[in-house]
Formats: sequence, C-alpha cells, structure tokens
Amino acid sequence: MKKILNTCLIAFLFLSMVNCAFAQEKKLLQFSGIISATGSELPVPYATITNKNQDDRTFAASYEGYFSFVAQPGDTIRFSSVGYEPVEFVIPDIKGDKYSTSIKMPSLVKELPAVTPYPWASIEEFNLAFMALSLSDDDIATARKNLSPEALASLSRVLPRSAEEIHNFNISQRHIQQSNKAINQNFANPLFSPFAWGSLINSIRKGDFSRNKLKY
Repeated sequence: MKKILNTCLIAFLFLSMVNCAFAQEKKLLQFSGIISATGSELPVPYATITNKNQDDRTFAASYEGYFSFVAQPGDTIRFSSVGYEPVEFVIPDIKGDKYSTSIKMPSLVKELPAVTPYPWASIEEFNLAFMALSLSDDDIATARKNLSPEALASLSRVLPRSAEEIHNFNISQRHIQQSNKAINQNFANPLFSPFAWGSLINSIRKGDFSRNKLKY
C-alpha cells in the first residue's frame, strides 16, 4: 500500500512538472494590423476576425480596418467580411511580444464590361432602320435641313422654352399691354363720354350745324 502511494505521488509530481514546463513554453503576444482590399488601399471596415486555435474566439476590426488582440505564435486567424473572400493567416513565432502585419482581402465584386443600349428591339428593326438611312447628304445639306423653318417649328413644339425666352416673352407681352392701354387712353370713343354728348347738344341748340352755316 505504501509503495502504491509513493508511486502515485511521484506520478503526480511528474505531471505537475510537465504542466508547469508546458505552461512556461506558452508565449503570448499582441497581434495587430490593418485589413485592406487587394489591389487598393481601401480599408475593409468591421471585418470579423476568428482565432481558430482558441475555440473560435471572435474579434471585430474598426471602421478603418484596424485590429489588435492577444494571441499566441502558431495560431490560425481567419478574416471574413461581406463582399470579400475569407483569408487565413498563421501567426509566426517571433522573439518579441508584439507582431504587426497587413492583411489583404480579395474582393468578390466583379466589374462587368460596359454595355451600350440601342433603340432597336431586334435585329430586324435594326436592319430596317439601317436600310432607311440616307447617307447622300453632306454636312452642309444636313445643317440646312436641321435649320429649316419646318425643322425649327417642330423643335419649338417639343423643346421647352429657356428662362431667357420666357423672360423676353413676358417683357414683350407687358410692352404690348402698356401700348394698347396708352392708345385706348389717347383715342377714347367720344360716344361713351357724357361731356361730348353735352357739347353736341349745346352746339345743336346754338345752330352751329344749321344749313346756312354749313354752306361754303
């Protein structure tokens, strides 16, 4: 019995020494860096950072893509964000207690080539429009057609007036109204004037319009 207790005590001491040595071998460091998009210096804001060697412990980067947390050499760190391809990084074993790096994340957004829309719904409509083209006119003939009275009249019915045109139209209308008002005031109809009727009646009474006075 005594030998069994001694054996257990020796095994316990041995395991304690092994655990202490293993604990002393564990090294902690401050892991920091900047996360940016591949091919540019634009930061990846609020990216999710997961330490796969520490029970998937999760961190979050700042709006500028900056991160900093405590980790161990050899830990596998996974970086993920919406719109970017996930990236894994293994922390190397260094002498110091601080390690900084720059993480590049490839973007999943693909730029499509430019597309030019055309006003034809089908190739048949394009062929009809192409066959109806008139290419015989030169630049001078085309300019004359575009500046013809018929073309300008059709454009005036479609295009809205500019601010200058509206202002000139209002000024001309105001000028016409003022001119008509002045003409009406200068050439008022005497039939509607009571003073004119009174003068006419007095002239008749005095005989100004008698036949004898009207003779030459």
